[in-house]
Parts: sequence; structure tokens; C-alpha cells
Amino acid sequence: MCLAYGPRRIARGACVGLALALAPTARAGDDAPLTPLEQLGKRVFEDKSLSRPAGVSCASCHDPGKAFQSNNGSPIAALARGVRPGALGTRKTPSLTYASFSPAFSFVDKKDEKTGKLEKIPLGGQFRDGRAADLLQQVEGPLLDPNEMNSPSKRAVAEAIRDGAYADLARAVHGKEVFADLDLAFEKLARAVVAYENTDVFHPFASKFDDFLRGKEKLSAQEARGFELFKNPKKGNCLACHVGKEDSCDPKDWLFTDFSYDALGAPRNAAIPANAKADQFDLGLCRREGLSKLAPQGFDVERLCGAFKAPSLRNVAVTAPYMHNGVFARLRDAVAFYATRDTNPERWYPRKPDGGVAKYDDLPAQHHGNVNAEEVPYDRKPGQRPRLTERDIDAIVAFLETLTDRPAK
Repeated sequence: MCLAYGPRRIARGACVGLALALAPTARAGDDAPLTPLEQLGKRVFEDKSLSRPAGVSCASCHDPGKAFQSNNGSPIAALARGVRPGALGTRKTPSLTYASFSPAFSFVDKKDEKTGKLEKIPLGGQFRDGRAADLLQQVEGPLLDPNEMNSPSKRAVAEAIRDGAYADLARAVHGKEVFADLDLAFEKLARAVVAYENTDVFHPFASKFDDFLRGKEKLSAQEARGFELFKNPKKGNCLACHVGKEDSCDPKDWLFTDFSYDALGAPRNAAIPANAKADQFDLGLCRREGLSKLAPQGFDVERLCGAFKAPSLRNVAVTAPYMHNGVFARLRDAVAFYATRDTNPERWYPRKPDGGVAKYDDLPAQHHGNVNAEEVPYDRKPGQRPRLTERDIDAIVAFLETLTDRPAK
């Protein structure tokens, strides 16, 4: 028997259907063996010899034991440690679980729920600012980034694999002359990584919630209550960004993201070294390279300053810290922030010299208007009752903990 769903709520317009329609089809069987192409991708993904100096691989910051994210032993929880001494990433490492379902970055039509008019919104891509259009572009980012793996070029990566332990596997997959053109070889090797990231290893759909959808397990009373609050458009309203098809019991219809972008006004993280400069701000999507060329004619990209991609909530309980800047160490704090950001801003933001609250302190004042302050649960004012009580927050956290994939037996 399927879930006893209420009326379906279409969250954020047509982009939900588009995102799911463009999603890749998972291979059947959680224990299906990897193909030679996928095996090659796995070897590249785990190869620490590709960094300069050697010692860091893709898996170092995308640890399979931590839902394919990690900070690689960094002294700063929010930023991953790079291969060079003292090198750190610039944002919290995103999880690669379920990342292959994201459509390529583009602007799509969305119907405004108030006016009924269509507007263009950004959707999809990889990284928190969508700067990689797809997984293929994403592969080269960490490999060549001086703050991460620091490889000098794509050719250097291909050469390291040519001279390494699994060169014969690369030749078996792509032919004896695969390394004759090193630029082309890099692309073929990157496509192998993408093939690996498209396997069930990265999207096993193996959580308690998935078994609940399949009718194999029941949620506890608190988890079930949290699920209802999560869906309720007048309470958590989490489905507005972290979507699922309310009339479906297929786990693939519950990716818990619509791949859209939103400005949440997350508090500034003082632990990030760059934030010691008062005029240093991470503006997110609006500074994505090439955005103005991709945006519709006349679109003001400054509207997107402060916006970051809505991540999937699958495995969220094991991917701390939270937000693009890793400002929250605990999942409960992240949920409580959503609920009380506007009713009790003093709980999250520092005080100004005049005693007021420095709300949205990680955005320049001219971009404060970009922050989502209209949708539930943000539609509150200081002193008003939050949409969620402390008990409600605990229930939603309990539900989110059911989204953690269990290890394969």
C-alpha cells in the first residue's frame, strides 16, 4: 500500500517536472558490477597521483563513507583541505550522491504563483553556483584548482594516468592509442568518471525512507509527523525547494531538490579566513562565469547575488556542516534557522553598534532584497510566532535522518 497523500502541491512551477524528466536512468540492482568504463572512472576518482604534489584524489573530498563529501582533514570544518600546504577550498564541499540527476545548467520557465506569469529562473548545473554546466565539466574543476588538486593541466592528468598503474585498463576501454592525443584522452577519462558517478554507488536509494516508500518499513510517530510538517505548505514548506512527487512511491521521484537557486541570507562564518576582511563576500550564482551570456536578454543577474543551488536532502544528516559556507555544525541548527530567521534574527546574527541586529550579515546591503522573505516559513516578522515550534523542528530533523542511505549488505 502506498502513502496516504494529501493533494499534490506543485512546488516552484514547471521546473520540477523538467528536472525529473532530464534525470539519468539508474542501472538496475544495487549490487550490479561495474562495467570496464565505470571501473576506469572509479580508478581515476580514487587516484591520489593526479594531484601536484601527489596525495589528494577526488575521493579525498568526496569520501564514499561520508555520502561522497568530506573536508579532507581540514582544520576548518567548512572548507576542504587542498594538496598544497595551507590550501583550502572556498565553500563547503557538496555531496556527490544523487548529483547525476541534476540537469545541465540553463534558464527555464517558472510560473509565478501570485501573478500566474511565466518568468525565467536558473536551474541545474554542478557546484553550489552551477559554474559547471554538467558532471563532465565538474570533473576538471577540482583537478585543476590550485586550492584543491593543483594539477597544472588536463594533459598532465592524462600523462599521469598514461604512466600509472591502470593505463592498460584505459587502453582496454578506449583503445591502444587512447593517449596519442592527451587532450582527447583527458575528455575520455573524464567521461569514465561521469559514468562511475552515474552508477548506483552514488544513488543507491537505500534509506529508511526509501523502504518506507516501498512499503517495507514504517516511520516512527515522530518521523511521520516530521514528514507531514516537511510537506505542509503552511508549516515547513520544505517541498518548495526540496521536492518529491507526493502521489508517487517510487524513490526516484523523491530527489529532495528541484535543482533551483535561492538566497537564504545564511549568517557569516567567521571561521573562514577570507571573511576576516569585512568587504569580502561570496555572492554565489551572480558571479558565475559566463552567466550574463546564458541569462535571457534583459535579465538582471544582480538579482541572483546571494543565491546558491538547493542541494538534495538525501544523506543530509551525515553531511555536516551546513549551508554553502558551513556556518552550522548541527542539522538541527540549520532547520531552526529556516524557522526562526525572521522571528528571532538575534539568534543567528550579530548585533550592530547601535544594538540592532545585523541581519543577512554575509551579503552586502544592496543585495539584501534578494533574500527569500516571502515564502513560508520566512514570511514572519520579529516577535511573531514561528511557523515551526521547537517540537516541530525536532520532528523534521527526525524525518531528515530517515534519508540516510544504509551501507550495502
